[in-house]
Amino acid sequence: MDSHYFTLMSKKRPNIILIITDQQRYDTIAALGYPHLNTPHTDRLVKEGVAFEQCHVTAPSCGPSRASLFTGYFPHNSGALKNNDAWPRTWVQDLRDSGYYCVNIGKMHADPYNENHGFHERFVVENKQRRESELMWKKNPHIFEDEWDKALDLRGFDRPEKPFYKDWPDVQERQGAYEWKLPDDLHPDVFIGDLALRWINKSPWAADQSKLMQWIDEDKRPSLEDEPLFLEIGFPGPHPPFDPIERYTKEYMEKDLPMLPVTQEEMDAQPETLHSFRKRLTQRFADSIAFDPNASDASRKLQRAYYLANVTMIDEQVGLIMDRLGETGLLENSVVIFTSDHGECLGDHGLVEKWTMYDQSVRVPLVVWSPDRFEGNRKVSSLTQWFDIGPTVLELAGLEPPAKMEAESLLPFLEKDPDAEEREYVYSEHAKDLMLQDLDHSLMIRSKKYKLIEYIGKGDGQLFDLEKDPDELNDVWDSPEYTEVKTKLRRDLSEWFVTSTVNATGWWKDPAAKTKV
Repeated sequence: MDSHYFTLMSKKRPNIILIITDQQRYDTIAALGYPHLNTPHTDRLVKEGVAFEQCHVTAPSCGPSRASLFTGYFPHNSGALKNNDAWPRTWVQDLRDSGYYCVNIGKMHADPYNENHGFHERFVVENKQRRESELMWKKNPHIFEDEWDKALDLRGFDRPEKPFYKDWPDVQERQGAYEWKLPDDLHPDVFIGDLALRWINKSPWAADQSKLMQWIDEDKRPSLEDEPLFLEIGFPGPHPPFDPIERYTKEYMEKDLPMLPVTQEEMDAQPETLHSFRKRLTQRFADSIAFDPNASDASRKLQRAYYLANVTMIDEQVGLIMDRLGETGLLENSVVIFTSDHGECLGDHGLVEKWTMYDQSVRVPLVVWSPDRFEGNRKVSSLTQWFDIGPTVLELAGLEPPAKMEAESLLPFLEKDPDAEEREYVYSEHAKDLMLQDLDHSLMIRSKKYKLIEYIGKGDGQLFDLEKDPDELNDVWDSPEYTEVKTKLRRDLSEWFVTSTVNATGWWKDPAAKTKV
């Protein structure tokens, strides 16, 4: 048995609070070195916790990234390669089977939306501007109404959707940035924060057990020490449309926000796959963004300011949740994890949203907070994968991850184990979908020094020397100087994909973790 199991089992099993935002870039927390941000509450998590500075998702879009996280397998092994692919069994069921009470409040982007996926309770809120995806309608003609839809309906409002934003007279200049027009408490990120606070206030973990009169049989009333809490809170933002409450935008519009310059030379040099993707972005009005790769600096500033204003709104909600958890005593034995499912390009590289393998798209914040367990105010620069959260949660809960699970626990880093092994590479992948159409599959392999992307079915890719070119502006795929590096990385990428597929085959037949007691 590993030494950290003895450490874990010497303590009461913790409550685990997992907070996931949607489409939040790695460079959006002030305490991580980005002082133009106003994020005091996530700053607190960083200063008192452990921040993983090189965390990379296994897929740059919601569905496959989250399915990978909640199974512990790369997308080509989870079976969820793109949005709207059905999810297999998740490790949440293992937590439940071991005695955890499991609750999801907000976005999971699971498929099907209305299944429990291992949770005891789910309060589903999905995408900001779609009652259900186009593909879900084809699977099931019943209109899916989430908790936010119901709240809007009760107040006499419709969900703001694409037709609403298309009618704005300056829609092209806005690049997806719009002021929120409904009451403040109906903004989806405020709504999720309020919903989480309401659940916490009414939960047995926050209540005086002597007053829980609903338990008719006293002997069957749960012992909360034996039934810890796993609470996943999913914020829909800062995913576009970039729609903050207007008062949050003022400070960012007044600041000089850093932006990566975009040149025609860089865009021209990109592979055909990205040219096709860019054209798709300009045609589809995806997530209500009338995208222009040659947008003016003023338009890009507006887009970025509104995006960051939404980040600050979510930060405020995180602070309210942390305060309430503290008031109830829940934080005394809790691990809080703050992170996001993928990033957002915001016009960098002449692109917007996700789907690509640039750091803006695949690199995310990841902070683990538990001052009584782990020494805080630390930053880990080792390469990590986002789905490593899965086995970390299982081990915190006293469970042993399945032998086939591809994700690797972060506990050695959290516990400052001198023998903690850093990954040589991190990987990401994405299948052809509604937006990324001009390829069969995309694959990324990244070391500390290099990043290689291969577009399967196209015979081309991208290669970046990250030491010389950390902004990924100079593609050296065709440079003779990098022929040996490219050959090695392509070979290592191919070997990883094949080995991963072989080793994980059959995991779904016996997926359950085993309890360590």
